[in-house]
Amino acid sequence: MAEPVPPVPAPRAEPPLPSAPPPEDGPAVSSFEHQPPFRPRRNPARLWTAAGVTFALAVAAMIALVSWLGLPDWLPVSRPTFGNGRPDLVLSFPPARQDRRTLPNGTAYFGASGTVTNVGKDLREVPPILIVLRDAQNRIVYTWDVAPPKDKLRPGESVTINEAVTDVPKSARSAEIGWKPE
Repeated sequence: MAEPVPPVPAPRAEPPLPSAPPPEDGPAVSSFEHQPPFRPRRNPARLWTAAGVTFALAVAAMIALVSWLGLPDWLPVSRPTFGNGRPDLVLSFPPARQDRRTLPNGTAYFGASGTVTNVGKDLREVPPILIVLRDAQNRIVYTWDVAPPKDKLRPGESVTINEAVTDVPKSARSAEIGWKPE
């Protein structure tokens, strides 16, 4: 008789490997999955649009400031020395009525005399006058503003302006007279 075959012992189960506990707030996510677990990037088109709108607003603000206040003095751009001519106002300061000399005490003196005439048919406001002294290289060495004796002139009316200063630089050689820029 054949002897019964003893039963084969079942293979021993290996103890399971320790695994990381699942996060408390949701299911376990593997860092090797198809989509990474971080937030998607922002829309670059929207970011560039926002940057462009911000830049456009900043440029518009700068243009508005320059048009309202004018260019800053430190900006190295050429500006007109005198303001635009006034309609119907004639400014006359002939060179024969300009006097430059040295006083007995050694102080440099400059005097100018002229007229402003309203040749139009309407009442005109008289703006301030600017007198500019230049040196031999045509550089501005001295300026001063002259307030007219009358603020407004009736049609055909004239006003005489006499001005003198004593603190002019000795290098001043010529004078220019015009309307003060606004």
